[in-house]
Formats: sequence, C-alpha cells, structure tokens
Amino acid sequence: MMAQYLEIKEGHPDALLFYRMGDFYEMFFDDAVAAAEALDIALTKRGKHRGADIPMCGVPVHSAEGYLLTLIRKGFRVAVCEQMEDPAEAKKRGYKAVVRREVVRLVTPGTLTEESLLEARRHNYLAAFAEIRGEGALAWCDISTGMFRVMRCAPGRLGPELARLAPREILLSEGAGSPLEMEGVSVTEHNRLAFESGPAKARLERFFDVASLDAFGSFGRAEVAAMGALLDYLDLTQKGRLPLLRPPAQESEEAVVRIDAATRRNLELSQALGGGKAGSLLAAVDWTVTAGGGRLLERRLSSPSRLREVVTGRLDAVSALVEDPLLRGDLRDLLRRAPDLDRAVSRLALDRGGPRDLAAVRNALDAAERLAARMPEGLSTLLEAARADLAGQDELRDALEEALVAEPPLLVRDGGFVAEGHLEALDAARQLRDEGRSVIAGMQAEFADLTGIGALKIKHNNVLGYFVEVTATHSAKMLGEPLSETFIHRQTTANAVRFTTVELSSLETRILNAGAEALELEKAVFGDLRQLIIRRAADLAQVARALAEIDLAAALADLAVAEDWTRPVLEDGRAFEITGGRHPVVEAALKADGAPFVANDCDLTEHRVQLLTGPNMAGKSTFLRQNALIAVLAQMGSFVPAGAARIGLVSQIFSRVGASDDLARGRSTFMVEMVETAAILNQADDRALVILDEIGRGTATYDGLSIAWATLEHLHDVNRCRALFATHYHELTALAGGLAEAENLTVAVKEWEGDVVFLHEVRQGAADRSYGVQVAKLAGLPEAVVARARAVLETLEEGERDKDRTTLIDDLPLFSVPAAAPAKAEPSEVEAALREVDPDGLSAREALELIYELKGKVAG
Repeated sequence: MMAQYLEIKEGHPDALLFYRMGDFYEMFFDDAVAAAEALDIALTKRGKHRGADIPMCGVPVHSAEGYLLTLIRKGFRVAVCEQMEDPAEAKKRGYKAVVRREVVRLVTPGTLTEESLLEARRHNYLAAFAEIRGEGALAWCDISTGMFRVMRCAPGRLGPELARLAPREILLSEGAGSPLEMEGVSVTEHNRLAFESGPAKARLERFFDVASLDAFGSFGRAEVAAMGALLDYLDLTQKGRLPLLRPPAQESEEAVVRIDAATRRNLELSQALGGGKAGSLLAAVDWTVTAGGGRLLERRLSSPSRLREVVTGRLDAVSALVEDPLLRGDLRDLLRRAPDLDRAVSRLALDRGGPRDLAAVRNALDAAERLAARMPEGLSTLLEAARADLAGQDELRDALEEALVAEPPLLVRDGGFVAEGHLEALDAARQLRDEGRSVIAGMQAEFADLTGIGALKIKHNNVLGYFVEVTATHSAKMLGEPLSETFIHRQTTANAVRFTTVELSSLETRILNAGAEALELEKAVFGDLRQLIIRRAADLAQVARALAEIDLAAALADLAVAEDWTRPVLEDGRAFEITGGRHPVVEAALKADGAPFVANDCDLTEHRVQLLTGPNMAGKSTFLRQNALIAVLAQMGSFVPAGAARIGLVSQIFSRVGASDDLARGRSTFMVEMVETAAILNQADDRALVILDEIGRGTATYDGLSIAWATLEHLHDVNRCRALFATHYHELTALAGGLAEAENLTVAVKEWEGDVVFLHEVRQGAADRSYGVQVAKLAGLPEAVVARARAVLETLEEGERDKDRTTLIDDLPLFSVPAAAPAKAEPSEVEAALREVDPDGLSAREALELIYELKGKVAG
C-alpha cells in the first residue's frame, strides 16, 4: 500500500494527497505533518519507512469538505485520491492485492464547486494572464457558474483588473515571474506550453466543438493563449472531466469605468477597510434575494459601465419596478423560491451533484415559469428580454416534477428521491424491500387456494431460504400430478415435507436484492435526469441570467423607494451636479442609531476643481467619498442617494483618502501616499473624477504644502478632470481663487464656550483654521497637553501674522513659550496620614494598627 501511495504522490509533489482508505482520507509523511498542524488534528504513526516511523493523519470522508476549505484558505492544494474498485474485486487477484486508486481531482482555490466551499453571493474566479510580443490578455472563468470572459490587458493594467475581478487564483506562464502584489490571489505557475497560442486555439475549438473561434469574436494571440491555458489547467485539475463553460465573451477596457486597487480600497466598494463585507457599499445596497442576483450586483458594482445606452437600459428596468410596487413585491416573493440554478447545473455537469441539485433545477424552473406569467409586457427592454428567456423549459420542468419527490436527500446513495409512480420496476423493488412479508403472505394464500391445503405455509431458514411446507399427511397430494409440476420437492422431515417453486425462488432472489436493485434503479433515473439537464445547459444559463437580472432590478427598485433615492440623469458631457447628496453607508449607520444625515450639494460643472477646507471630524472625507459613490452607483445602473443628480459619464474614478503604510515592500505612509498620487496624476483624463484628501500631510509642512500646491495646479491645468481636493493647508485657498475653474468650499462649524460644534454642512468659502486643538480635546487629551498646545498655537499664529507667508520661517519660537505647569493633584487621606508617621518610632503593634487604619481609609 505504501508503495502505491508513494507512486501516486510522486505525480503530485506540490499538493497534499488525500489517500482514500475505507471511510477516511489518510495522509502520510510530510503531508501528514503539514495537514495535522493546519487542521489541528492528531498526528499519529503507522509502520516504518527506511527504518523511521511513518507520520500519519486522516479525516473522515463524510466531513472532508470542511477540512478541504480550511486547507485551501491556508494556501494548500489538495489531490483527492479515490478507491477505483471494490475491495472484494481486488482480493480476487490475491489476498495481498492492493485496491486500485487514482487521483480524481486536484482541488485549488480557483476550481471549487461544492456549495459548502463557496460564498453563494460571490464569484469564484480562476484567471490566466498571457503575454505574447508585448500584447497582454487576461482570461477568467467561474467553473461553478460557467462564466467565461477574456479581454486585452497590457501588463501595466493587470493589477487594476485583478482588483476589479478579485480572482481566487491566477495562472502565469512558468518562469515568467510574478508581477503581482495583491493579497488574496493565489499565484500558480503553469506549464508554458499551455500558453502557446497555436495548441490553445485547437484546444478551444475542440472544447466548444466549432471549426473556428471567429463565431465568438475576433481574438488576438494573447487572448487565445490565456483562454487555452485556462482550459488546459482545468483539464489537469479536473482529470479530464471539464466543466460546462459558456462561449467566451470579449470585454473591452473602454466599456467600464477604470477604478484602481487603491481607489476600490479607499471607497470600500465591496470590502470595508477593516476587512469583510460589512460596512462596504456592497453590503449597504445588496437587497437581492437570490444568490445569482447577489453575484450580478457585485459584478456591476465592481465594473460600472461607460456606455450610456447600457446604463440607461438598466435604469429603465429599475424605474419600471419603482412605479409598480405591487408587481415588485410579487416578483421578489417569487424570486425567493428560486435556488442557485447556475451552480446546481455546474455541479451536475462535473458529476459532483446530487438529488438536491436536480430539485434546485426543478424549483428554479418553476419560479421562472411563475415569474414569466406574472410579468406584463412592455415593462422595459431589459425586463422584456429577461421575461422571454424564462420561457421554453416546460418539458424539462415537467420531467423533473414527475420524477422527483418534494424534498430529496443530499446524496444519491441515500436513495428515496424518485417519486412513487415514476418507474414501475422501482415501485415493485421498493415494495419487495419494504413489504417483503406481506408479499410472501399473499403468495401463501395463492398456493393454499391452488392446492386446497389450508395448512400450507411459506417459511424461511438460512439453509433453504424460502420454502413451502405441508404436513406429512398432505405429502402424497403435493407429490402427485398435477401439483408436482408446480411444486418442486426440496426436503422431507419427520413431520413435514418442503417444496419450492420457480416463482418462489425468483421472489426470494428479488426480495434479497430488492434494496440494492431499488438503489440501482434510482441511480439510473438520476443519470438520465442529469444528462437531460446537461443537454439543456445553454438554455438553463439563459434562465439563470434572466432570474439574476430581474432580481437585481427589483432589489434596486425596492432600495430606491425605501431609502428615497432618485434616478440620475446621465449625459455625454462633463456635468457633475448633485443636489442633496448622501453617503449610503454612513446614512444607513446613522439611521440605525436614530440620527439624521446632513445632505450636501456638489456641483463640478462650472468649477470642475473644488478645494475643500475645514476641521477634522467635520465630514470632509464623507463628502468626498459620497460623490464618488454616487458616480459608481449611477453608472452601474442604480438610483442614487440624492435629491437630484446630473452626471456626465465618468471614464475613471481615482481616490486618495486616508493614510496607511506598506512595510512589507519598504514603503512608509508618505511613500504610499505619493505612489498613489503619482498614479492619479499620470493616468487621469479629462473625463475622470478624482477625490484627494490631505495630500502632503505625511512630510514636513513646507514640503507637503509645495506638493499639494503643485498637485492642485496639475489637476486643473494638465489633467483637466473633475476633482474634489480636501486639505488643511489654508494657503491653498488663495491659489484656488486664482484658478479659472476652481472654487473654494468649506465645512461649517460653530464654536461654543471653547469647544467646536460640527454642522456637517458644505458651503462656499474657505476655513480660517483647522480647529485641531479643539478636536484633540474632544478626543480626550490630558488638559495640560491641550493647554500647552493652545499656547504654542497662539505663538505660532502670532509669528505667522508678522511674516510674509511666501517666505520660509526658520526661527519658529517653539521653545520661547513657557510650558504650562501640569496641574497639581491634592494629596489623598492615606498620603496625608503617612506624612505624619515616624517609621522608626513605631512598635510592631502600632505599625499593625496603622496598617488597619490606612486600609479603612482606602475602603472608605
């Protein structure tokens, strides 16, 4: 057995080998050591190899999925090795023969399909990047849903595209090196021959059974190479059992809004800065009721469209359902009954599905039929197309409805999922299995009538099996004509004679095998239904897409009505006019606490660069982010949190908000800030929307002021984009006043008895100071520190007023200001009592009494 294990392991050196032994997957040697630590399970030993104990650990087959998920999340790959024959068959080759085993699947982060290993509302992408003579391409697929996409992608654009897609695994050509610096993406180096465009083209044509890929689009060599590498890797990991992938759809960089990784992180589009979905924009707007609708929402939110006709079509669908609340409610109720059709079909295609996947297809088709019947004509072009895609599956739905019970079991081997009356032979086998005694009793009554012997009995023992028994007095009749032709003599005892019949022997065999026969018949029904579904996979994909489209439109309509959102007006120009805009995530959080959100206007149409000043905690970052999020929501096809919105289509969104370092790559907070700012200034075009907060704050005052000054000028004069620029450098307000298309804004505050009150209102004008000392006091700094800070601030401001702001100040009078004396605390009773004590004059008894006295004061 160990020889077999080592031979199989040699073929998968970079994966943990789950070696099937009965009801367990066992691991040995280094695999066992690594897995025991990762899974926190016992490490044992079994046998010896080259004189040393063999480490061993294992997990039960029935609960292996949970362990697989843990290993995958910790960066392992797992080769699943199954027993390919019955142990009884192996013994026929000799009592020491080893059961034949083979690796049936290589489990990697990008090739998961099991429901328990996947997030229902997120895609699980496997991507591949290919580069041929300077031309780059990125292909990606989700084998759990059948999605398959490809796009041209220059190497410099790989990072932003991966940030958009967030794949679990990416394939790179062996030896090409990894240009990636992205968390959460498992990088796999794959055979470079798989990236050859010639063989890749043939592989794709063979897989999709077409003479030419031209039927799907005009693909470059790099695109073909990336897609071919994906297929080759799937063939390797699935051991020839390829998933059902839809024909590749070509995407264009110019069709979606460009949002780089830093901006996605700063805006918290799908993940909060602290990690996880909670607190992100996605969490705030996800009102979908189906898994497919949730995945579609995430795709749209990650890739807002730049095509006006596409966005308008989506908005029309949302508007139609906003205007018909009764229809919207009915559709959402029906959608709640629709299971995840895409993933059920995918599991069935890979032969990893079960009876519940068949039921999921049936229930989804039933929901689709009811939705189509409920939707009136003429809602919108998008909804009309979706309604048409829901129809035409009556034959498959009826077949599944007739064949399956209402609530089938999880596994095929459990049986009991085929409905009574579907298959006559199965009903008979079940009757024999469940009602064997009553069937025998019926046959006994028939034999008694036939022979006229009322005392005739059908009995059973382990030697003869089932037999007919009569007393010795009736033996002559049974042995004579014509009964001897039917009843075959088996045994004579002192008091009885025993017989059998051809019918009874057949029934006996059938009763003994009825359970296994029923299960085999059910497996055959499952196989037939599975093939029926696979043949209709393309049509079912259309149904799944339609369900997701309707769900998303209804969810966004429900959200718009409940939260008082409005339909944005999208234009081809460069307008950006938001009336009463709100931050959807912050507003939801405030609403949960019963607090109102202060809405603000933003107009970048005439003054396309706006400089925002005001104190910390006043809401500058919220104002910046909310306008970027409104642009994202509008161009994904959603209503927006505002009283009104008029937006010229945005080509790019850039955000530089907050401060963080990247110590792993040797970058300080300021260096990260400058890298992100450089990316914005080098890439932003005149249709971009840029939000910048506190540029230059990570370095010396005049260095930072100079950088912020030059950045603001570059955005205005060179990039010529729409921009919101928040700063504490009040010197920049004079610059903004001198730029033709720039304007000063400030966040209003009021002072009350030395404290600051935040009004969260954005107004025209400039702040005269930052109120940093007041905010520090609110944060709880000791009073002595606050007092000292006030004194230093007054001295610095006095010095500034006496000097020309355009000159450097070399002699800041920091140390000429006397430090504020820390406040003296009054002595406690215990301290006062101790001051009066003479330790040398105390006896032991007096010292003890003093301790009790002091203890009493402390307790008091």
